[in-house]
Amino acid sequence: MTDEVRVRVAPSPTGYPHVGNATTFLFNYAFARSRSGKFILRIEDTDRARSKPEYERAIFDALRWLGLEYDEGPDVGGPYGPYRQSERNAIYSKYAEELTENGHAYYCFCASERIRELRERQQREKLPIRYDGLCTGLSAEEVKGRLERGEAHVIRLRVPREGSTEFTDLLRGAVVFQNSEIDDQVLIKSDGFPTYHMANVVDDHLMRITHVIRAEEWISSTPKHILLYRAFGWTPPAFAHLSILRNEARAKLKKREGGGTSINDFRQQGYLPEALVNFMALMGYSMPDGREVFPLSDLVSSFSLERLNTTAPVFDMVKLEWMNGVYIRAMEPVELAGRIADFSPAAKELAPDYLAKILPLVRERMKTLADFEPTAEFLWKEIRHDAGLLAQKGATREGTIELLEKYLAGVENLAEWTKPALEEFARVFADSSGWKAKDFYMTIRVAVSGKTATPPLFESMEVIGREQCLRRLRGAIDSLKDEGGKR
Repeated sequence: MTDEVRVRVAPSPTGYPHVGNATTFLFNYAFARSRSGKFILRIEDTDRARSKPEYERAIFDALRWLGLEYDEGPDVGGPYGPYRQSERNAIYSKYAEELTENGHAYYCFCASERIRELRERQQREKLPIRYDGLCTGLSAEEVKGRLERGEAHVIRLRVPREGSTEFTDLLRGAVVFQNSEIDDQVLIKSDGFPTYHMANVVDDHLMRITHVIRAEEWISSTPKHILLYRAFGWTPPAFAHLSILRNEARAKLKKREGGGTSINDFRQQGYLPEALVNFMALMGYSMPDGREVFPLSDLVSSFSLERLNTTAPVFDMVKLEWMNGVYIRAMEPVELAGRIADFSPAAKELAPDYLAKILPLVRERMKTLADFEPTAEFLWKEIRHDAGLLAQKGATREGTIELLEKYLAGVENLAEWTKPALEEFARVFADSSGWKAKDFYMTIRVAVSGKTATPPLFESMEVIGREQCLRRLRGAIDSLKDEGGKR
């Protein structure tokens, strides 16, 4: 064991990394950085059927997008590589043979059909689900002969039947398991690849991991790992098991709940990485001063395992949207413009100075970067007029045409096309129009935007510009006349 803190995250590339993975990534990163230690990425790709290169790349991208840079990993190297388990198979085989030679593991030749029937019987009789030890009685000669004949087999850990195995969880205290409830876990599968348990323990030891911080679903695996450490004569790391994210029904959050919970889903939906990191930090951690909005650097500087909460946190999409909006509104205009341009193809086509004019109008209404286009596109795109929206309740089509024609005749002669000038003209015009103010302003809003809800009207008209606004007003008049002709 080393004095330097070394933690690892070890995701499987069998799917896109989701917020549950990312929360574990975050707390490992914060703990390592708070102790000036090392944060390591290891890819656990022993499930050869489901592991895919694109999922591995997604893990790399997710960590970097979130700002959780790792010190060692498959794509950056390090002193204890390789960092893909599929490239370490010879290492696991060597240590598995060591365990069989010293009697802590044994070869099992039972067919999968027998194992399935055994488990079904144990379930019916409400017995602990565990291997019955049939192959523990094989002689060395019989084992040798069956291996030489190439019979399919696995290697199992020999778990003592009596006593208990316990460990101290840094978050939960003493945890005790009766050995009678622990299965003779498979260490090497019939395809020659290690199981999670075997690879996990060997890699954590060889990579000098000092603290294993992982989800609570792995608590039941920990006694198996403790027994493996003992079988090898190694000192186990410290363990801390984090609470699993829950949905509003308090059930485990699934990968596709809430419209998609992968990190890439949130990225495509326009969430900011710093807002998502802040939100995930609240899923189990509380700042000493009670703040809810804080940067990653503040999480690191304040981080301690003692402040992690073991109560299952609820993943609240409404709060995440709120927090993302807070970060959007707090961002410097130049940076926000860059983020929007990177996210929105339409925004990228806009001139930078024009985008800078638009942002003050829409940022207060934005919860995510994806809100930019639907909120602001009327400012530069062609619009369509709905005659039904132009004529307000109680107003005739003819009266609405008359109103718009008079407004157009006056507004086109304004000396300045600015928000103050437009607002003052509209106020005076509305007072003399005989219309209710709210109906008048709604008709003008629909005429210049095509919508009933927009950012502030006169600021929007200033950004759209005189020529375009006048053209839209004429178009609104024409649409009302066309509607009359249809009747």
